[in-house]
Amino acid sequence: MSQGYISIGSNIDKDKHIPASLQALEQQFGKLICSSVYESEPVGFTGDVFYNLVVGFNSGLSVKAVAKQLRQIELDNGRTRDSQKFSARTLDLDLLLYDALVVNDGRLQIPRDEIERYAFVLEPLAEIAPDLKHPVSQQSYTELWEKFDKSQVKQMRVRPAWLE
Repeated sequence: MSQGYISIGSNIDKDKHIPASLQALEQQFGKLICSSVYESEPVGFTGDVFYNLVVGFNSGLSVKAVAKQLRQIELDNGRTRDSQKFSARTLDLDLLLYDALVVNDGRLQIPRDEIERYAFVLEPLAEIAPDLKHPVSQQSYTELWEKFDKSQVKQMRVRPAWLE
């Protein structure tokens, strides 16, 4: 079994799409390890705030099969393939890590560079996998979060209604 981590984000009907994605992921992969939910400002555009979290899972599937499953869950939740990188979205599922694999194959990039670039990815990842090491830098996610420049970070932990 391989261990993977997925970043989940939404700023359109997020109280509907994130719980739906968690249910779909649990049906596909079984028990998930979930970080806290973080509310954060959009990056690269103006729009409604996002909810972001990271989940860990185990799977016997290939990395490409997992990525295909994630794309299907996005589509099932109203995501369109023509959506731009910096835009509002119903659901964004990014496979951040899959064991210690390093893959750069077109659209599939693991580890995702967003891990080290965005607080809304790194903080929840460090929360649920604090001692896990980045497959390239070999630094733990706790170490990476401690070194992260937080001066411009606009995010906070929230407890959405669907967690009550």
